[in-house]
Amino acid sequence: MSEIRVECYAGYRPDQRPLRFTLRGRVFEVELVEDQWYAPAAVYFRVRADDGNFYVLRHDEVQDAWTLDAFRAARASVPAMPAGSEG
Repeated sequence: MSEIRVECYAGYRPDQRPLRFTLRGRVFEVELVEDQWYAPAAVYFRVRADDGNFYVLRHDEVQDAWTLDAFRAARASVPAMPAGSEG
């Protein structure tokens, strides 16, 4: 797990959802919160950032600390072969 700095939208509760995060000095804008789930002392967010990759951010609510728990690179699109072509 890597520590990161996360800026959040605070609506009806603090740290309701992440807006952007900083990892190794680089700022990533959250384009989409794809999923969110709860553990006894933490909230997890699977987000797509502006680099197209997916990150799982974990907020430990007791310690008020964020960590990066998982990373998945976006799949590169494979160009379709023209009709009548054989690979």
